[in-house]
Amino acid sequence: MTALELPELEALERIIELGAGLLEHRVVCQVRLANGGAYPVHVVTLGNPDNKVPAVGYFGGVHGLERIGAEVVIAYLHSLVMRLQWDSSLHRQLETVRLVFMPIVNPGGMALGTRANPNGVDLMRNAPVEASEPVPFLVGGQRISAGLPWYRGAREDPMEPENQAVCDVVAAELFSRDFSLSVDCHSGFGARDRIWFPFAHKRAPIAHLAEMQALKNIFVQSHSHHRYVIEPQSLQYLAHGDLWDHLYLQSCTQPQRVFLPLTLEMGSWLWVKKNPRQLFSRHGMFNPLIEHRQQRVLRQHHLLLDFLSRAACGHPLWLPTPENRAQHHAQALQDWY
Repeated sequence: MTALELPELEALERIIELGAGLLEHRVVCQVRLANGGAYPVHVVTLGNPDNKVPAVGYFGGVHGLERIGAEVVIAYLHSLVMRLQWDSSLHRQLETVRLVFMPIVNPGGMALGTRANPNGVDLMRNAPVEASEPVPFLVGGQRISAGLPWYRGAREDPMEPENQAVCDVVAAELFSRDFSLSVDCHSGFGARDRIWFPFAHKRAPIAHLAEMQALKNIFVQSHSHHRYVIEPQSLQYLAHGDLWDHLYLQSCTQPQRVFLPLTLEMGSWLWVKKNPRQLFSRHGMFNPLIEHRQQRVLRQHHLLLDFLSRAACGHPLWLPTPENRAQHHAQALQDWY
């Protein structure tokens, strides 16, 4: 049988065709549905492959219901591919950075209209990380049944193929560099747009708290009218199996390198408030269904994604030094803990 229609995947594949000769592309795994349909998980890379330059990873579509996350990443990639045809300054920027795109991590779940992947596993509860404190019932991850949301998978099973593909891409493209950033785009939490960073499995600060504070500072200084709440995820809730906690902990085995993973959590309650009829749509709880609102969301977050690429390029200018690192760390403790 043929695969279910997936417009986001078709849009991504059109961009890959448009960017032929300007980008690199590979399929890192295939996701199969029970009806026999199959979907590729694409990785697209731009910029300098030399491990001496920094890198930024852009991820989306981890939860199949949250289509807007994939659309934000795809829209930014489309903009870059179009600009490469005429923007000489972008060509110069890409000599100093590597950009890695994985816009649709969970194409099977997206096609089925489910948060989980086709195996019923929530990919953001599936990593081998256990919370050190109590987590909210179900929401924090459960192993009771794949028929309930937030299912982690069986304890003895390996990570799901989609998650393993993410880990392989991050290890190859980001961990191989002295400095890297990532952003994973989601929706559905509250009425504010939030930028989260680890940890989700405990309330303790991360080892690179000073670096995260410095990144926040330059973002606020250059985007004084932004509307994001920037905070550790643990301020909202704790969870088992967070994929970015797992990857961050892996990165810490190389203490000479810095990896700062972020999660963009777009506040979808605001879209529902403006259009209450969305409550009657399964996708309406997680995505703007009116076109002009969707376009506004794509424009708004483009600024954040572009900022991250520029921040990576200029990281020697803003990363804490041995002289001021303690000051950054103390300020972060005051702000967040």
